[in-house]
Amino acid sequence: MPRVPLDSLPGESRVWVFGSEHPVTDTSAQWLLDIVDAFLDQWAAHGAPLRAGRDWREHRFLTIAVDQSTAGASGCSIDALFRALRESEDLLGTTMIGSGRVYYRNSDGSVASATRDLFSTLGATGAVGPETPVFDTTVQTLADWNERFETPLGASWHARLLPEGAGSERTGR
Repeated sequence: MPRVPLDSLPGESRVWVFGSEHPVTDTSAQWLLDIVDAFLDQWAAHGAPLRAGRDWREHRFLTIAVDQSTAGASGCSIDALFRALRESEDLLGTTMIGSGRVYYRNSDGSVASATRDLFSTLGATGAVGPETPVFDTTVQTLADWNERFETPLGASWHARLLPEGAGSERTGR
């Protein structure tokens, strides 16, 4: 089955979100999307084509979704997806697999990434706070991605990264 628009997939579709440590723009972004599209066009699990789509946002986030109702992605097919992206990282000059980074919106509206330790420090200094938009790369379904991929820090699991007492009074957008 060929790749389909992400918004045509059902809400229970399985989602993987890959965040780039650094912005990927212009020809590098197009190159990445060409690789991903070619992969999705032939993606299969145990010989069964997978109905899948992708989204690229903020020069940082690649979201892949697969409709598990038609054919479920298997361990081997998921490994193939991760392998294809890992092979792209060196050429892109960024990390997208297993970075463990926290992504948030700066006060100027741009997207930044930080290690969890640095993000905690930003919380302690008031640079980020409960109203700071964060990106939840751990969402599991397309419905969750649509609902809460970008959400206020205070309403997200990211709030656990703030030091105790790091202010509910802070807006830190």
